[in-house]
Amino acid sequence: MNHKSLFDRFIRAIREFLRTIGDIIYGASVYEMVRDLHKERSHLDHLFILIVFGDFLGVPVLPPYYTLRLLPFIVPSITVWKRSMLRERDLTDMCDQEIT
Repeated sequence: MNHKSLFDRFIRAIREFLRTIGDIIYGASVYEMVRDLHKERSHLDHLFILIVFGDFLGVPVLPPYYTLRLLPFIVPSITVWKRSMLRERDLTDMCDQEIT
């Protein structure tokens, strides 16, 4: 019984080591691209919602018929979008925090 628990701990340590190595390779190779893609998707989502539901902020762009057809798909993200669009921004928000 003691050999089995020792073997299980050894296997668990090897799996943890391999997962750590995989995380290091992921972080060194594609993490920044994934983060940039998430940021770009967020910007495009905000732009889409602004174009379609801009009348919530006083920017009439599309006729209300199309807005009502798209409303069920947008409802989960409307509160976050309104908060981000109406958030007060300063000069430092325009600069990307990364140096490229």
